[in-house]
Amino acid sequence: MNNGSKLAIALVALLASSMAHAQRTPQASLDCKPGGAKFVYDCNVRLTRAGSPLANVEVSVGADMPSMPMAHNVKPAKAKPTEVPGEFQARLELEMHGEWALKLRVSGAVNDLLVLRYEFDEKGARPAQRPTRGAAIR
Repeated sequence: MNNGSKLAIALVALLASSMAHAQRTPQASLDCKPGGAKFVYDCNVRLTRAGSPLANVEVSVGADMPSMPMAHNVKPAKAKPTEVPGEFQARLELEMHGEWALKLRVSGAVNDLLVLRYEFDEKGARPAQRPTRGAAIR
């Protein structure tokens, strides 16, 4: 076996390992709407793993503002499961509009910490847009 064949085999093994890890890692999405008071949001959290709803877990949701570390933190609160498998509800009481790093601590059948960056404003929340490499930050 030549070096090219060995390299190809190693790359295939690495790719397969990476894909298997991605299938075991939980994925999360959020849908947050204004909750009736300033800076309060009612959020639905959806958790999946390998495309299926994540069951037999508990979820807590906390947040901090990456642009102001240690200044704006939201104490984690337990999310309540809904009747939909893999879906949870949480109420977030933020301190201001802007980009927040939401920390979803998953425990039970799966233990993990997922960090999602979302932009919050008076209309709700959406995934934060990250500047591309080389793009000017305005």
